[in-house]
Amino acid sequence: MTNDIRPPAVILAGGLSRRMGTDKADLKLGGVPLALLIADRLRPQVSDVLLNAPEGHPLANTLSNIPDRVPDRPGPLAGVLTGMKAIAELPIQHSHVLTTPCDTPFLPHDLVLRLTDDLQSGTIVMAACAGRSHPVTALWPVSLADDLETWLFDPNHRRVFDFIARHPSKTIEFEPLHGPFGSVDPFFNVNTPEDLTLAEAILERGEA
Repeated sequence: MTNDIRPPAVILAGGLSRRMGTDKADLKLGGVPLALLIADRLRPQVSDVLLNAPEGHPLANTLSNIPDRVPDRPGPLAGVLTGMKAIAELPIQHSHVLTTPCDTPFLPHDLVLRLTDDLQSGTIVMAACAGRSHPVTALWPVSLADDLETWLFDPNHRRVFDFIARHPSKTIEFEPLHGPFGSVDPFFNVNTPEDLTLAEAILERGEA
């Protein structure tokens, strides 16, 4: 599969944001909600950008929202499944869907180009940096939707890596950013007020 076929993307914003204490998708960085910063970063790379957030989310008027199809907010795999199902219903067929958390504002500008290079049907492709895999920033085969749906019926099946282990997968390594205090993983999550302060410093320096 060539990398000129752009997949759609789904920004996962169904989490509870316990550590931040507020909805991270709508959290402002440089005056702009995190999810919208991510959408702007992704639009040149993908065919469409969708939001996976609860019904009535404040950004649903800006981004097309696809709420979880699994009740009780069971974690990121529910958002992955929702993305797979939504993409499978589109008139244009796509083999994969890209997902990313709503709190990773510095995604590489060549993320999709590199993840889709030599893309194989049925293979999950994860981003990585400094040897650490980021399974939620990944390309997911749409063909895995039925298996994932069955998997999620079991309440013990919530870990992303456990599901990935059931299928062919690979990781693509990306270089770290030059942050104000040293190297920064471009997939780092803004989970705490301290993380937000770091993200603001990176944004001000224009390092990403």
